[in-house]
Amino acid sequence: MPRIALISDTHNLLRPEALAFLAGSDHIVHGGDIGGPEILAQLAAIAPVSVVRGNNDTAPWAADIQLSLTVRLGGVAVHVVHDIADLQLGSADADVRVVVSGHSHKPSMVERDGVLFINPGSAGPRRFSLPISVAELVIDEGRVTPRLVTLAVPPAPRR
Repeated sequence: MPRIALISDTHNLLRPEALAFLAGSDHIVHGGDIGGPEILAQLAAIAPVSVVRGNNDTAPWAADIQLSLTVRLGGVAVHVVHDIADLQLGSADADVRVVVSGHSHKPSMVERDGVLFINPGSAGPRRFSLPISVAELVIDEGRVTPRLVTLAVPPAPRR
């Protein structure tokens, strides 16, 4: 049963709590707004990584990262796009069963017409009062079991 870890919006901050969650993953999907190549190197040291470029990934290091991609993980087609507003699935994508996005920093999970739409939220710097979160997919004989996880992170020091 492959365990696919989902992370997004790290914005150049890979928290120890996120690293602990990612440990033991068979594959990692990053939904964009990575922040820097160091983040990708840290992720790749844990498991193979599929990644899309976010709207803040504008530096030259990110130029070759795709804006969207479809990967087959555990026999399931997973489409990844940073901003769900940019989602463009065509007839060639009819077998997509999971869509992973980021951008909003809001963790969410909803199934529509047999497709699971999941946003792991943000694992990077806290935005407003939104949680620091990640997600996972466990794939067993074509069945996808998703889970959103709020990370227990210490509060930021007061200034």
